[in-house]
Amino acid sequence: MAVTRAPGLLAANDKAIGMSAWVLPDHVADVLPSEARHIEEVRRKLLDMARCYGYELVMPPLIEHLESLLCGSDQGLDLQTFKLVDQLSGRMMGVRADSTPQVARIDAHLLNRRGVARLCYCGPVLHTLPASPQASREPLQFGAEIYGHAGLEADLEILTLALDTLKSADIVGATVDFADARIVHALLEQSGLGVTQVAAVYRALASKDAQALTQASAAAPPAISHALKALLDCYGDDTALHDARVRLPSLPLITAALDDLAWLAGHVQSHAPGVRVSFDLSDLRGYSYYSGVRFSIFCDRAPDALVRGGRYNAVGAAFGRERPAVGFSLDVKSLVRAVTAPSLHAAVRAPWGEDPDLRAAIASLRSQGHTVVCVLPGHESEVDEFDCDRALVLQAGTWTITNL
Repeated sequence: MAVTRAPGLLAANDKAIGMSAWVLPDHVADVLPSEARHIEEVRRKLLDMARCYGYELVMPPLIEHLESLLCGSDQGLDLQTFKLVDQLSGRMMGVRADSTPQVARIDAHLLNRRGVARLCYCGPVLHTLPASPQASREPLQFGAEIYGHAGLEADLEILTLALDTLKSADIVGATVDFADARIVHALLEQSGLGVTQVAAVYRALASKDAQALTQASAAAPPAISHALKALLDCYGDDTALHDARVRLPSLPLITAALDDLAWLAGHVQSHAPGVRVSFDLSDLRGYSYYSGVRFSIFCDRAPDALVRGGRYNAVGAAFGRERPAVGFSLDVKSLVRAVTAPSLHAAVRAPWGEDPDLRAAIASLRSQGHTVVCVLPGHESEVDEFDCDRALVLQAGTWTITNL
């Protein structure tokens, strides 16, 4: 027997469907003309800067088989990855949430170079959850990575490139905040803690929760437990490194990490005197594949770090070819929101017409790089994104540009 809905209910449901058809999911947004042009201009600047450093552009696919996409990745990346079934093969696939594992696969299996490989990329990634309350779930991720060199020279080059890319996008007042994954790793190796307890230590350090850290490390030797808690106080300017040398045990990994941080900080300040340098030795934000020096770059106009990067020597191990690696990434959309919007793009206003001389004049201007907006009949005042400060007018039988 057919069921008939009440007209009022039918109308209400149809209205709800009509209202929701254009509403996007939370933390997903359309990018409208002026901002889209700004994002594209910044994207080009970033890629041009990477090319100036000798980085080659790669374009990994947006989706991959899940076992390849998450090969060797941590639980955090797994939770951030949207999953679906491939209708061709029936296998599980994932939409990339981070491009670094893909670039590591390219370096390991497709390029297979013996020496140094400098690679960069720029493309969308998709997150199941936003990284922060203001973040997009569809960042436009730009990144640069060096494979094949274990020395600090590669770390310094990546840091220098990161700062120069921000400078090319008109970011001022940058602060580089340093950490090093080896410090926590060295302490936990001496702790005797189990997997569950180690995970609790990482959560406590990430949230800066001293009470939770005390509980999580209670079963560790007192010296290690005290050192883990001391990390929460090792932040700020250069004195943080001095405090760490005094308060942390003199383990070889910790000593090497502190020496490397001091060397890099000094060289960054020499390269960019206006850049501030700070330290946060308990910082564990980001993915867990980092194996050495880590850094975040902040600016006054952004609520969170604009750039995150560091060394991740083991990222290629899952693909059967472990190579030294260091790199950084950023969200171009977040970067654009941290800089002043550019003025409207200058353009030439031209009438629409079929006159051969007019069409030739318009084609000539466009071939020279000018933006020419042809005004369609009846729409003379509807140019929104461009600043038409000149006009193409017919004077004495010749099409001529005049200032408006």
